[in-house]
Amino acid sequence: MLQEKTTDEFAGQVVTDVAATISGVLTNIGHKIGLYKAMAGAGDLSSSELARKTNADERYVREWLNNQTAGGYVHFNQEQDTYHMPDSHIPVLADEESPFFLVPALEVASSLWHDEEKLLDIFTSGNGLDWGAHHHKLSCGSESLFRPGYKTFLVADWIASVNGLSEKLQAGAKIADVGCGHGASSILMANQFPASSVVGYDLHDGSIDTARKRAVDADANGNIDFKVASAKNYEGEDFDLICFMDCLHDMGDPVGAAKHARQSLNDDGVVLLVEPAAGDTVTENINPVGRLYYGVSTVICTPCSKSQEVGAALGAQAGEKRLSEVMMEAGFSSVERVAETPFNIILAARP
Repeated sequence: MLQEKTTDEFAGQVVTDVAATISGVLTNIGHKIGLYKAMAGAGDLSSSELARKTNADERYVREWLNNQTAGGYVHFNQEQDTYHMPDSHIPVLADEESPFFLVPALEVASSLWHDEEKLLDIFTSGNGLDWGAHHHKLSCGSESLFRPGYKTFLVADWIASVNGLSEKLQAGAKIADVGCGHGASSILMANQFPASSVVGYDLHDGSIDTARKRAVDADANGNIDFKVASAKNYEGEDFDLICFMDCLHDMGDPVGAAKHARQSLNDDGVVLLVEPAAGDTVTENINPVGRLYYGVSTVICTPCSKSQEVGAALGAQAGEKRLSEVMMEAGFSSVERVAETPFNIILAARP
């Protein structure tokens, strides 16, 4: 059992949280103005030097640097009156292709402040809030947050961890990406497996419109298509791979979605289920990642599920045991964890 904190100790924790909340705005500003990129690998810089490199006002930059120093994001050399960002921080703050690039999570958080009145309403009414009803920063922030991880892990690690799947997709197969959002994972698979055909499905027509534009911008192969459809009524059969990328727990009827996938899958096909990292009990999830995901689950994932039929509301911290139960109830004969990252668990389900 955790030892209870004194009032002073707990007040200090809340001050830390408030400071982090305000500093999150400054982190996003640092990203958008290019302050982190300018500091990456540049060694010691004065506030004046950083201001010149980024065409920003020195006085604001100096105050920003001191905030970043107090938070441990950058380091301060008092003797030289200079600042530097450690190389180990670059993948998290400056490298947009890194799977550890976390700045877009602040864009997601920003969207929720815009949605505060809607969230207050659902807490008292018990209603849901569908994905498309959120501020647009949620979709854009989620895309930017997930895309580097998909680029790093999806083909080289997650798909490769399923015996024989990479070879099948290289030879030519049918892939469905259910709940595809802006299509980052769909486009990646279409480009990596040009002999295969990929269809991305999403219930939100705005996301599908964006996915189609992203495919054009990425000069994607002609083997990709995007369609507006729910996880229970998309057309197509004999798929060799059906993916649910960070989305099954958001669905109102995850068992129904899994049943439809089972019916749409080849007898020797596989469902790849990518879900937030979680243990099977609350106690196992009492950690910073668990705190983050329970928060996201409260204001995004659970309301999204409750806005749909059934409204099962698995939540973002459903865990491997509960997710496996969903797949087995839907008619799959086996479910196994094939990979994991600090932020995700990856399950493969077979008929």
